[in-house]
Amino acid sequence: MICYDYINDYIRNTIKKNEGILKDMEDFAAENHVPIVHPEVAKLLQVIGMTKKPMRILELGTAIGYSSILLSGILLPDGKIDTIERYELMVERAKSNIKKANLEDVINIINGDALEVLKCLDKQYDIVFLDAAKGQYPEFLPECLRLLSPGGLLISDNILYKGMIANDELVVRRKKTIVKRLRSYLNILCNSENLETSIIPIGDGVALSYKK
Repeated sequence: MICYDYINDYIRNTIKKNEGILKDMEDFAAENHVPIVHPEVAKLLQVIGMTKKPMRILELGTAIGYSSILLSGILLPDGKIDTIERYELMVERAKSNIKKANLEDVINIINGDALEVLKCLDKQYDIVFLDAAKGQYPEFLPECLRLLSPGGLLISDNILYKGMIANDELVVRRKKTIVKRLRSYLNILCNSENLETSIIPIGDGVALSYKK
């Protein structure tokens, strides 16, 4: 967490709770230590998506399919989501959840290394949600921007990485490389002439980048 616990607790106790399959997936993730987006970040994604009204979304990092199912609710009619996941166990769990949600015709899981998959895609997306290997964010970025439509939004999760990005005293030795790469990534986002970026300190940090 990068905010005071009492702030996180207040926000999470105030925002509307999910029901149905999303609630079931939240419970599964908590019990099995599966990382999914924080509740306050999930709500941010929903609100932003409702204003953006996307037809196509690309997600890097499917996990159990939580974010994809969440984001399916903001798509325009006949909208689609492509989501990339390298771990087969997660792919199988995600497929099961997507089937339970009756979203097999909406959400397409691509099993493979994200960077390799990105290079093979040639569609344009209204939103790209980046929630994969943090140390590879700088490598993902050129391909994500290539696939992002003008006027599109790149959403990068976990961008402050437990506060280590902002404070050297918090950096764990084994995480130094990831921290260095995430700092480089943020520097690129914030200084690009083709992007307008805001960094929001909720969850583990979210960067919103608008492609001009």
